[in-house]
Amino acid sequence: MTVRFYKYQGAGNDFILIDNREKCFLWDNTLVRRLCHRHTGIGGDGLMLLENDDRYEFYMRYFNSDGGEVPMCGNGGRCITLFAHHLGIGGRIKTFNSMDGLHKAEIISTHGECARIAIRLIDVTEIKEIGNALFLNTGVPHYVEFTNRIDTVDVTAEGKEIRFRDYFRPYGGTNVNFVEVAERGKIKVRTYERGVEGETLACGTGVSAAAIATSYLFQPEQERFNIQAQGGELSVSFQRQGKTSYTNIILEGPACRVFSGEIDYEPPCPRL
Repeated sequence: MTVRFYKYQGAGNDFILIDNREKCFLWDNTLVRRLCHRHTGIGGDGLMLLENDDRYEFYMRYFNSDGGEVPMCGNGGRCITLFAHHLGIGGRIKTFNSMDGLHKAEIISTHGECARIAIRLIDVTEIKEIGNALFLNTGVPHYVEFTNRIDTVDVTAEGKEIRFRDYFRPYGGTNVNFVEVAERGKIKVRTYERGVEGETLACGTGVSAAAIATSYLFQPEQERFNIQAQGGELSVSFQRQGKTSYTNIILEGPACRVFSGEIDYEPPCPRL
């Protein structure tokens, strides 16, 4: 069977996208892993299916490169918004569903195959302190640790050790973010992503968690942060409601279509 795919990236976080509104693409975890493999497949940090939704413009189904389906990906949310725009779905502002709930995205500007997009993430209602670090959920769970050695930290080794700690087992493990505060409203972030099992060039829900954590611990009056990730710059804004509640969380950054193509694959047995 042949499937048409599209490759998008947001701040270096790259994804395979497939228009699955007709439910023609049959998948399983093994197939997702194979397509995301950087040497024997298309290559990507994750794979997304754009599907129909009964009430909104579309439904975003997201898989990490290990084949596991997870509730949300911030950079992926911007990329699938641009994908929907390229497919002619909706207008400048799009509302879509995903496993973690409803999201609204706005296309701020376009330039060729790229766009600047702002997407609203779910509210944060709980922040847990774990030693000198914080643990919160911005669509998926994130551990945030502050450091003054962001450029030399071994993200893969240290992130992997934290990701598999017993404390996070009830959450299916955690994403791990290392954050350095540069100045007021500016931070640097590097992220170990579960499901990718390594460092990615950017993580949208991760930089959002990092911005909220920085506000919580160090800059309580700051409600907008510029973030330097390995793959580019992102911004996060929010409204703080009390000590541990953050609403109207907006992640803003780039999204680009890289290329498209077709791949032959052997579909799994249809699910009953």
